[in-house]
Amino acid sequence: MGRYEFLDDVALADCAVEIEGRSLDDLFETAAAAIASLMVDPATLAITEERAITLEASELDMLLYDWLSEMIFRKDRDSQVFPHARVRVTGEGPYRLVADVHGGTIDPARTTLGADPKAVTLHRFALEPVNGGWRARVVIDI
Repeated sequence: MGRYEFLDDVALADCAVEIEGRSLDDLFETAAAAIASLMVDPATLAITEERAITLEASELDMLLYDWLSEMIFRKDRDSQVFPHARVRVTGEGPYRLVADVHGGTIDPARTTLGADPKAVTLHRFALEPVNGGWRARVVIDI
């Protein structure tokens, strides 16, 4: 898995994160782990759910935007968080994401909550290839 780092100096009222992956698939998998760790302490989440997710977007950066938005939507709709993902991104535009995600339902008696993200923003949003891998910067409205 790639690496992610929450950035304190990018947005004052929001949460900024820089995500790196060895490949595009790895970056998307790492992005799922990053947003999950923003929402909950993954160690306190019982991993009992598995879902298949398919998304399409005309632009690669918008696919990442939609992917993270989907993770927030599932938290809001189903109280489910998915810190583990196997992702495959294909296409030349439109781009297609097929993922198997693993996670669980937030249990107030067991799950340590973090921030409550509302949406991914386009403020300073970036996705770019770097040194044979990929890097993204994302600001999340919390």
